[in-house]
Amino acid sequence: MSPRRLIFVLVALLASGATIFFGQAWLNAQRSTVVAEAPPPAPAPQPTRKVLVAAGPLSVGQFIRPENLRWQSWPDDNVPASYINSDQHQLEDYVGAVVRSALGQGEPLTEARVVRPGDRGFLAAVLTPGYRAVTVTLTPSSGDAGFVFPGDHVDLIVSMTLTDDDDGDKGNNRNKEHHASETVLTDVRILALDQRVDDEKKEVIVAKTATLEVTPKQAEIVAVVSEIGRLSLSLRSLAHDETEAAGESANSGLSYTFDSDATQLIRPPNFRRSMQRVSVWRADKETQMEFPRSVR
Repeated sequence: MSPRRLIFVLVALLASGATIFFGQAWLNAQRSTVVAEAPPPAPAPQPTRKVLVAAGPLSVGQFIRPENLRWQSWPDDNVPASYINSDQHQLEDYVGAVVRSALGQGEPLTEARVVRPGDRGFLAAVLTPGYRAVTVTLTPSSGDAGFVFPGDHVDLIVSMTLTDDDDGDKGNNRNKEHHASETVLTDVRILALDQRVDDEKKEVIVAKTATLEVTPKQAEIVAVVSEIGRLSLSLRSLAHDETEAAGESANSGLSYTFDSDATQLIRPPNFRRSMQRVSVWRADKETQMEFPRSVR
């Protein structure tokens, strides 16, 4: 092979090798750029658990209603054992409970921060200092048919039977009975009811007893009227009516109603009938006649 041809072959080989080398370097650089610009792979989703939290601020002594609670997702590896989770409890389990220590919005509930009905110390946590808890017996009609819940405010009404000493009719000394009702307590807070909701049938079981928050004097009144007649609860509005409150403070908010006030077919209590004498003249002859006159 001639020297010229040998030099040409060497130059061609060097050119080919340089082309391959620089081409490979360029391809590697482009591949590195693409990899650098690609988004990082999404992290694997972490397992979560539903934790019961406060839907809004809850103050000490406040009764918990369904709208005060909600479930919130929480990292499963960061759920303390004291938190209330959906695997072991239902939201309805804590409806009617009382807040023992204040909770902020979104703050998880714990057993130590609430007191549920039936727990030891429930009434002690609910009671306002200086007040007492008394229990009254209810009937389906006297308990507002299951629509009264802990934390509601009610008036306490007693229905009783009264007896007149003497009805005043001639020849009739038999005593007469009258029915009456009286509002003996106003604006009393319900502390607890033996009422629950059947989770399977969704039926409301009406309470047979209600525990009220009263003053020591009111506790004595409840003890007396429980022996006199049948007790009923009258549910009050959640909205505070200043006009109504002013009227109640003026006359203690107490009133009474006799059966004669409810219907005109019943004579009022202590009704007596007296006779009035009338003289009737015919010509020169006088005749005495008596007519009944009703007086109270």
